[in-house]
Amino acid sequence: MKGRGCWETASVRSFCSSGCLSKFKKDDSGDDGEGSASPADKSELQHTLKNLSLKLDDLSTCNDLIAKHGAALQRSLNELDSLKIPSESGEKLKVVNERATLFRITSNAMINACRDFLELAEIHSRKWQRALQYEQEQRVHLEETIEQLAKQHNSLERAFRSGPGWSANPSNSCSEGSLLTPKGEDSEEDEDTEYFDAMEDSTSFITVITETNEDRKAEGGSSTCGTVDWTTADNVSEVLDGASLVPRGSYRVKRRVRIPDKPNYSLNLWSIMKNCIGRELSRIPMPVNFNEPLSMLQRLTEDLEYHHLLDKAVHCPSSVEQMCLVAAFSVSSYSTTVHRIAKPFNPMLGETFELDRLEDMGVRSLCEQVSHHPPSAAHYAFSKNGWSLWQEITIASKFRGKYISIMPLGAIHLEFQATGNHYVWRKSTSTVHNIIVGKLWIDQSGDIEIVNHKTSDRCQLKFVPYSYFSKEAARKVTGVVRDSQGKAHYVLSGSWDEQMECSKIVQSSPSSPGSDGKQKTVYQTLPAKLLWRKYPLPENAENMYYFSELALTLNELEGGVAPTDSRLRPDQRLMAAAPRKKVRPGKEGAGSGCGVPGKRGRPGEELTNLGLRPAEKESDGYVPLWFEKRLDPLTRETAYVYKGGYWEAKEKQEWHMCPNIF
Repeated sequence: MKGRGCWETASVRSFCSSGCLSKFKKDDSGDDGEGSASPADKSELQHTLKNLSLKLDDLSTCNDLIAKHGAALQRSLNELDSLKIPSESGEKLKVVNERATLFRITSNAMINACRDFLELAEIHSRKWQRALQYEQEQRVHLEETIEQLAKQHNSLERAFRSGPGWSANPSNSCSEGSLLTPKGEDSEEDEDTEYFDAMEDSTSFITVITETNEDRKAEGGSSTCGTVDWTTADNVSEVLDGASLVPRGSYRVKRRVRIPDKPNYSLNLWSIMKNCIGRELSRIPMPVNFNEPLSMLQRLTEDLEYHHLLDKAVHCPSSVEQMCLVAAFSVSSYSTTVHRIAKPFNPMLGETFELDRLEDMGVRSLCEQVSHHPPSAAHYAFSKNGWSLWQEITIASKFRGKYISIMPLGAIHLEFQATGNHYVWRKSTSTVHNIIVGKLWIDQSGDIEIVNHKTSDRCQLKFVPYSYFSKEAARKVTGVVRDSQGKAHYVLSGSWDEQMECSKIVQSSPSSPGSDGKQKTVYQTLPAKLLWRKYPLPENAENMYYFSELALTLNELEGGVAPTDSRLRPDQRLMAAAPRKKVRPGKEGAGSGCGVPGKRGRPGEELTNLGLRPAEKESDGYVPLWFEKRLDPLTRETAYVYKGGYWEAKEKQEWHMCPNIF
């Protein structure tokens, strides 16, 4: 009996110390670590359930033995009580008997609780196992179904492209760099490319060009904007005609023109993200191989690449003409994204990035990461030519199965000091396609309304989503500039990855109703003038993440910057300095959010073993250094606005207030 008692004690101790109970509580707490169950996790869960079942059997045995030996102990005490013993011993025996009675009552309560627990565990454990098995089967079935649907979709598109009449349609011919593979190339990219369905009725107006001055004079009586000679009197042509590309002179500071080539690796996003459908992208652990060696703050600074449009807009005497240039500037910020499918590094809380280019660009810019969850960055830029721009951008993103939607939230403000014209607009939605199969590609879609809050002029821009089945050109953008009275003055057209043009409206009239019963406005315009054209990419850009000339310089080390500057991030610098060797997925695969192989970071972060502190540990009372939260009187929203002090601190090299985030 002694040996069996030792076995019982050892069994109970084994159950308590095995960690199974704590593991069960941890798994049942609801914290899934933002990740999805891998095959290893499923195997571990099955092993844990098996151990729990064995321990429940041990607990049932212990329960029976406690009841049995408790009854035997009580009988022994009763036998002692019936013996004739001295009075002093009798008192002690009475005390022992009372304590044994209390122990029996407590043991019975524990036995009853254990019995109830065992009954519930036996009932529910079978239900849990069946539910777990069902969920696993459903997940596998869903993954297979989604992948099969994507392949069927692509097969239908290929069949449509190979159908009769397609090759004879000149509108579908493709130039180099378009979404489709050029005719004659039977490439794998063409086989797997996925296209997005365009919205119906993509343009709400029709444009007819008037060629000669005589025609314009003949229409002068009914013109909505007069018969102004575009080539001589319109200031837009004087400022911009034939001068879209500003000269690239030699700068005082020599900037780099190339970076190390990116490593050649393959990346299956579907294997990483198939369990993350519908979730916020910033909380999904991503492999560092999917990053480009720039932070989100540096990508935000790239909006200023075509700042010369704003420099020219300063000299426009008319607010509607100025609106045309502001609209072209708003579109130009998307031109850098057409080939940039890699994601930027998520900034650390308190991270900053400065662009001090007064000498060559006439611009100074400062960005600061003011919030980590949700990720939010504040940006302020000013030009010595007489304008300032500020914005706070929060990125909301969702994985939708076949594509990723990226929705920038927040208003962009632009103010010209001389006139007080204050423009406000918001960014459009970006979509990354072909997550499951095919080559990744990016499209922009949605409407952008630019408002001049001083004059009430408005510009409505429409980014037309691309569809293989649409007659519209790829990446098309259209727009109309109207004054405060709603009168249309200019039509804008072009593509967000190449160029934008504007045409002066001389007459407008309604069209005849179409087959769908809808009526469009017909604008008779003068010949279009070029507003903006994209700079050509540097040589070998395809091996340098498709960086523009400005992007190549953004991560170049500069002296005097704040210790929180993105250029000083050790993980980002490691990635930019030299390509990394390809490693097995277990070393640096799905779920690794770090900048160094073998180190796993929290979802949405890029941490390394070089001292970066997790931004997850931010306090609720975090206060940015260079920006403060204010109520925007125009949008009636609370946003972070530059409060000053950064450039003064840089001049004095006083950075004692900066946190040690790296």
